[in-house]
Amino acid sequence: MTLEQVDWWKAARLVMLSRQIDALEVNQLTPQGKVNYQFSAGGHELGQVLLGMALDHPHDAATAYYRSRPLMLASGLRPVEALAAGMGLSGSPSQGRDAGVMFNLPRRTGPTILPASGNVGSQYTPALGWAQAIRYRERTLMEQGWQGALAAATGGEASTAANGFWAALNAAATLELPLLFFIENNCYGLSVPASLQTPGGSVSANLACYSGLKVLSGDGTDPQEAWELVRQAVEHVRRGAGPCLLELFVVRLAGHTFIDDQAYKPPAEQAEEKQRDPFQRLKDYLDDAPKWEKLENEAAREVEAALQEAEALPVADTASIRRYLFFEGEPPQQGGLRPENALLPAGASQPQPSGPRINMVDAVRQTLEAELKRNPRMLVFGEDVGVKGGVHGATLDMQAHFGAERVFDTSLNEDAIIGRSVGLALAGLLPVPEIQFRKYADPAHEQISDLGTLRWRTVNRFAAPAVVRIPVGFGKKIGDPWHSLSAEAVFAHLPGWRIAYPSNAEDAVGLLRTALRGDDPTMFFEHRALLDTPAGRRPYPGDDYCLPFGKAALLLEGDELTLLTWGAMVARSLEAAKAFPGRVRLLDLRTIIPWDQEAVLESTRLTGRVLIVHEDTLTGGFAGEITAVIASQAFTDLDAPIERLGTPDVPIPFSVPLMDAVVPSVERIREKIGELLAF
Repeated sequence: MTLEQVDWWKAARLVMLSRQIDALEVNQLTPQGKVNYQFSAGGHELGQVLLGMALDHPHDAATAYYRSRPLMLASGLRPVEALAAGMGLSGSPSQGRDAGVMFNLPRRTGPTILPASGNVGSQYTPALGWAQAIRYRERTLMEQGWQGALAAATGGEASTAANGFWAALNAAATLELPLLFFIENNCYGLSVPASLQTPGGSVSANLACYSGLKVLSGDGTDPQEAWELVRQAVEHVRRGAGPCLLELFVVRLAGHTFIDDQAYKPPAEQAEEKQRDPFQRLKDYLDDAPKWEKLENEAAREVEAALQEAEALPVADTASIRRYLFFEGEPPQQGGLRPENALLPAGASQPQPSGPRINMVDAVRQTLEAELKRNPRMLVFGEDVGVKGGVHGATLDMQAHFGAERVFDTSLNEDAIIGRSVGLALAGLLPVPEIQFRKYADPAHEQISDLGTLRWRTVNRFAAPAVVRIPVGFGKKIGDPWHSLSAEAVFAHLPGWRIAYPSNAEDAVGLLRTALRGDDPTMFFEHRALLDTPAGRRPYPGDDYCLPFGKAALLLEGDELTLLTWGAMVARSLEAAKAFPGRVRLLDLRTIIPWDQEAVLESTRLTGRVLIVHEDTLTGGFAGEITAVIASQAFTDLDAPIERLGTPDVPIPFSVPLMDAVVPSVERIREKIGELLAF
């Protein structure tokens, strides 16, 4: 590319559209109450438009943030869609579900725009995942159409203080991935100056000698300089030379939002910013006043027509608001295996056990290996997952069998593990990350939350099915506050996630395979005390066994009390119930989201008494949700209060005697059963 190859009048039109939409919202729609969140892109337009025009590969993708409307327009977003988004109307990218500046866009005339998040800095690791998917699809799947594609992560300079930025930067540089960090430095994050975000106020200056990263910086308001920098950055990444960080210094002509009057900026600084307005500098650069005026008038008419069209749009149907939290039979436009017809069909619903009883960890490993053989798009990764074979041995020798491109170690950053999974899934792969222990998932909470709502926020335009494996709970001989957390209720509260919590090897195989051949993000809990102990052992049920989610297992017949439980508490509850033959009806829920309400209510009506046992703490534990449903739908069938038994509201202690004192034991479960039967 050369400067002469740029269609500068196309760029000018896009800059004009963005500036005029901003003005319309600020001067008319926001005062009228029709737009509630107004984030102006004034001063940022030029660099974004040039980037959007440069990302012309069919498999280019970019992550956007709340000031990215110029990039969106350059990528094919229509002005009517932009206005409808701000007004929360149908016809917008999210059909009114998400804030108007949280964009997404399957590929049209520019890059695919991956679903934006409202969390600052969360856009970087999904872009990392897309970049890794480019390399995998090109080099491992041998899809030459992906050669030369790149991912771009856009953000303001303030976002470079976030964990996600550094996680993506480290991974992209160490793996030499085709990722462009496009940083717009307007010298302020909210009202906070850039000098408080990064030393000296310039991330590119600080990263000048960062290994494995090309660093560029310059004036993003000067047309000639901005294009030359965008061109260099894109060419560097496209030719496979590794990641690049481009920092463009721009101006923020308006406040952070509509209500921000920028009183914290000295008048001289605001005057200097107006002198650097890229709108005027582009006009001066093109130096054709009549043509500029004509194009500006055409853009004004286009925006006015778009407003009339947008105002005629209805609010989205309120009856449809529950749709697309999970897969409903309709493939998304982008993401997961289904859009490319690469999803394996569901397997046999009945187990075909063979061979001796095996440990749960061996069942998990055997299932992963069987699915890796069948599905070339499946990737297994995490900390210690590769050469070591997993901290619990679930991926032992797997890298040797399937290669380091498919089974690999990651940096010690859970935000990057989950965020990368988002990008990989959006690019048509099946990520199966491992988080070593439940507590370690906490740093990734933001990405986990965003992933779960992604399909819903984009009205099924995008989906990112991933299967996240997490060893949970106390160990067979030891516990502590950092490695022994169960806390399934935290994830149950996050919309869009399915949660499996098997108590034995057979169920682990069936539920894991169902998740791997499914369409929804899934948390797969592997209890540490069951991985290699007799309680979790069962014969392997076959390489095609799929166990449906939401179907509880009836383990004991009884007619006086229903005992509901899951995970490691199943074996303890079975042992405790032996003292009451024929009186206790025991159900293993097996999955938390969804859970088998029908079986629970049926059993409640049969027995009239209910005890719920779980390892999680009582306050906010999932037993509370079950209790509420029973009280609402089977209250008149109860002969006694619904009882719960869980861990007191304390962390799991390190000392074994202390741990045994808090985790529900066989003896305490037995006592609770006796008390409830005697009520």
